[in-house]
Amino acid sequence: MRDILDDIMRVWRTGQSVGLATVISTFRSAPRLPGSAMLTTMQGQAVGSVSGGCIDGAVYDYCIDAIGTRRSGVAEFGVSDDSAFAVGLTCGGTIEVFVEAISQDTFPAFSGLYDDVCAGAPVAVATTISHPAAHAVGKKLVVRGDSTEGGLGSDQLDHAVARDARALLASGRNSTLEFGVDGSCDADDVRIFVSVFAPAPRMVVFGANAFASSLIDQARLQRYSVTLCDARPLFATTERYPAAAEVVVDWPHRYLDGEIRAGRIDGRTALCVLTHDPKFDIPLLRRALRDCPAGYIGAMGSRRTHEQRVVSLTETGLTDDEMGRLASPIGLDLGASTPEETAVSIMAELIQMMRGGSGKRLALTSNRIHPAQPIRM
Repeated sequence: MRDILDDIMRVWRTGQSVGLATVISTFRSAPRLPGSAMLTTMQGQAVGSVSGGCIDGAVYDYCIDAIGTRRSGVAEFGVSDDSAFAVGLTCGGTIEVFVEAISQDTFPAFSGLYDDVCAGAPVAVATTISHPAAHAVGKKLVVRGDSTEGGLGSDQLDHAVARDARALLASGRNSTLEFGVDGSCDADDVRIFVSVFAPAPRMVVFGANAFASSLIDQARLQRYSVTLCDARPLFATTERYPAAAEVVVDWPHRYLDGEIRAGRIDGRTALCVLTHDPKFDIPLLRRALRDCPAGYIGAMGSRRTHEQRVVSLTETGLTDDEMGRLASPIGLDLGASTPEETAVSIMAELIQMMRGGSGKRLALTSNRIHPAQPIRM
């Protein structure tokens, strides 16, 4: 939904309604992940997508109906779906979509949610998608680190949902949850979809060179916030790396140590060491591999460089388990050669780790193409 928040806000401010369709669950080869969304305005404009095209036309009609009736509900589409204007998913999967009308009346807390997302603050919105009481469907609870806004119908349910939504915020994952009407976890009378707006995952690139420039460009396409760090002020400049969110001149191991102590490195952080210079690499990687919570630690270099690096790091006292965290040589085997190709190789490895894919050509595999849920580092 993040992609269309600006469009929702533009209409919300006018006092009009938008029809909003959100993917809440998928099965097998559905093309979009939970949280993907499409909106339709009263003037007939459509923004976003819930399927990549194959059912968007039918969902558009549902959204128009939601604007007029203010009714919310779940629509399901599958490969052999005979309902909803006889459309189905040509890719062979199944998708559930929650359709609702969003306006100042139905979602008064949207403005605060929007401000939080723009400020980069972690926030989640929990929406009731099914409930024994029809009037409760569509109710929302905005969940922040230490507060909530709105409500789902009872204090017990609000408390239970807020607890689980905060856990989802920590992982950066959207999910559908089930509870009893009283918030109990051993019942499924109520279904809640939690849409998470976590801050962008972070990447720290060490080494100011052409490979770093291409990697920063690729990482931004995957919505990483990228810091470039190098000890050489001549090369580490914002002019050379305009796409970086931050350019730091410091010794890599010293900068990383400060970021760890400040709590700015977490399981969603990727560390990419492109310096391939032992005087930078060894102290940096020793610090990173020993007790750094980063979810991905990769280092560039040839096979020979990697072998020498392993020997040097082992001599510093790193254990086999600690060394096992290192992705070196960095990236997937794509036959990459240029900085641009190498950047794709690195990002491909990151995606493979997050999503749990095999890294093989899809044409040579029989497993599902799209995961049911993102797998975070």
